[in-house]
Amino acid sequence: MVHLVSFVFTQVKRSQALRLVAVGVACLLAGAALFSATQGISFPTALYWAITTATTVGYGDITPKNPAGRAVAVGVMLTTIPLFASAFALLAGAVVSTHLRRLLGVVHLEPDEQAVAIYGFSPVVPRVATELKEVGRRVIVVADTDRSTLPDGVQLITADPTSEEAVRRSHPEKAGQLLVTGPSDADVLVTAVLLRHIAPKVPTLAVVGSGAVSVALRDLGVDATLSSDELLVHTLAKSMEAPHAGELLLRLVDSEGYQLKELPVEASYLGRALTSIRKEHPGLVLGAVHDGRVTVGVEHDVVLAAGDQLIVLEAGRS
Repeated sequence: MVHLVSFVFTQVKRSQALRLVAVGVACLLAGAALFSATQGISFPTALYWAITTATTVGYGDITPKNPAGRAVAVGVMLTTIPLFASAFALLAGAVVSTHLRRLLGVVHLEPDEQAVAIYGFSPVVPRVATELKEVGRRVIVVADTDRSTLPDGVQLITADPTSEEAVRRSHPEKAGQLLVTGPSDADVLVTAVLLRHIAPKVPTLAVVGSGAVSVALRDLGVDATLSSDELLVHTLAKSMEAPHAGELLLRLVDSEGYQLKELPVEASYLGRALTSIRKEHPGLVLGAVHDGRVTVGVEHDVVLAAGDQLIVLEAGRS
């Protein structure tokens, strides 16, 4: 009982509407007590009169019979009616505001382990968000952009992703993965630094246009970085060397028939070379994450250790 009273008192202190209702109820009870005393009627009857007066119903079956009763009636009308009207106006305004914010995509839930939080906006964001939604991931975008630029079902937090306050408000530490992008490498770098400070344990991918910035982000502890321009240049160059390389890469990343996965190295694989694992693993082992770096095991046949991960291509949805 003590905890219930404490909870109610805390809620009353936090809510202006509840405070107004509490004061209104106090005035209502005080008015009923005074009306009962001045008119010589029972308190329940006086309370009934006070409620009909405060709600402006005014049936007229009970009326003040003397100046003292009329003074009490005036006091009840001047206090309870404005107080309750103000409280209901605040509640109605809060409901309308909530619906409007929901329609505009402003209301947002905190992320969870299944959520991918994207910080910043660039032309790749709508496509990435769409594909993540298609595989059942919840997508949250923190960017100073219009709701119409994003596909349906994507949650938008309209804010500057380079602002520490905005980043903290989005709770990146609760997300499963983070993606950082933006109009410039400088914005991406600032946001990535904030995220590594606020959510150091959440895997983070940054999309940048400079190899130097990519290296700097790795040094700062960003788990993986992808240089969009650099990737395009290298892909085109490899396509010139091997005409079908471009088609192969496209098949890998743009087909529902395949899935790229990062799998923990099994205990039986520890201390063994990557090339030996390829011969017996059920999936197609493309490479490994060793000492925080991705290797394909061509130049150096790495020996797998605890904490490493295999990058495997497996059959996906048909």
